[in-house]
Amino acid sequence: MNHLIIFFFFIIVTLQTSAQSKKEVKAHKIKASMTTIIENGKTINDGKTLFDAKGNEIEKTDYNKEGTIKSIHKFKYNSDGDELEDEQYDATNKLVEKKITKYNLLGEKIEEAFYDGLGKPTKKHTYVYDGKGLKTERKTLDAEGKVISVKKHVYVTK
Repeated sequence: MNHLIIFFFFIIVTLQTSAQSKKEVKAHKIKASMTTIIENGKTINDGKTLFDAKGNEIEKTDYNKEGTIKSIHKFKYNSDGDELEDEQYDATNKLVEKKITKYNLLGEKIEEAFYDGLGKPTKKHTYVYDGKGLKTERKTLDAEGKVISVKKHVYVTK
């Protein structure tokens, strides 16, 4: 009976926190949330998220359709709550990829650098903004700095 009560408590908390904003997570002092799927009478883990006191996701675990760990992301933030680092681990807790994000003095994301599990650069995104702070371009560069693609943003105001 106790297991059933705990199970339903997790379901209720999951339903309430899975769609909560960072502000709500902080206000309600939510430390973790978990999502599960009940299929054919079997409960399968779907995702788990841990939060810091500011409401930032600090760890996110994704599960495959069998309910075993697929990947784990661990995040670090600056004092403004901007993501600085995202480390992705596989099911054996081996580092697969690391993303480091840089911002300019206005708090605009200007670069995302990606590294493999051994710390070798794999690609980079650079961002350009107009005078109004609107993102106008994202360039993707390979490990050698060669431009692979350019994504342009155009805004219509009238």
